[in-house]
Amino acid sequence: MAVELESVASGKTWFLYMIRCKDNSLYTGVTLDIQRRFEEHQDSAGSGKGAKFLRGKGPLALVYCTSVATHSGALKLEYKTKKMSKAKKESMIADQRESDHAAKC
Repeated sequence: MAVELESVASGKTWFLYMIRCKDNSLYTGVTLDIQRRFEEHQDSAGSGKGAKFLRGKGPLALVYCTSVATHSGALKLEYKTKKMSKAKKESMIADQRESDHAAKC
């Protein structure tokens, strides 16, 4: 609980994001800085900081993101999202596109 309070007090906002690969698969992750993390994933072969899952699967597209108040909350949401069916994830992406929330991330 103390860690969650620290995150809120420090003003850090965590994000859950999904990336679509050229084979239409989806990768889910969490980060404090979406732009930096997406760039790391795109350059994963060079920098070694991107996810192994994404190597050789480009071009990549950031298709979903949502803000989460705490690191703990982001990790819990990531776990739940990774357990979802692909159809449910696609529904989340479509719902966000309709509400235009992606522009906030």
